[in-house]
Amino acid sequence: MSRATRMMTGLTLILVPTIQLGGSFLLSALIDRESGYMTNPLRQNFFRAGHAHAGVLTILSLVCQILVDAARLSTPIQWLVRIGAPLAGILISAGFFFSVLAPTATEPSRAIGLIYGGAVILAVSVVSLGVGLLRAR
Repeated sequence: MSRATRMMTGLTLILVPTIQLGGSFLLSALIDRESGYMTNPLRQNFFRAGHAHAGVLTILSLVCQILVDAARLSTPIQWLVRIGAPLAGILISAGFFFSVLAPTATEPSRAIGLIYGGAVILAVSVVSLGVGLLRAR
């Protein structure tokens, strides 16, 4: 395992408690009848999607870190994948959460753009990694 892989994997793992914090927030919102969470289906769906994407994309980014070492990629593209995969997870999750921050939100705010930005970064990162893996001997 390369030094870069160890560093990025370590940094990604250090971010896992933020996902736990999101889960704790969701649990407290479900339990507290005063939170208004259960009366806003849009907020429920976006918060649930934000939390799920955070977990799944964190696992994907950890896998990508390890696979970069086996891929045939230039150094800048390696770093694009190393940074892009976890960054995409952060942006997509943030977009889900921040676009419905107001308890009375009936439609997403402009922060929903973070989801689209994160999706583009994720696509570029994983396609680059996939091509690099296919080119490797």
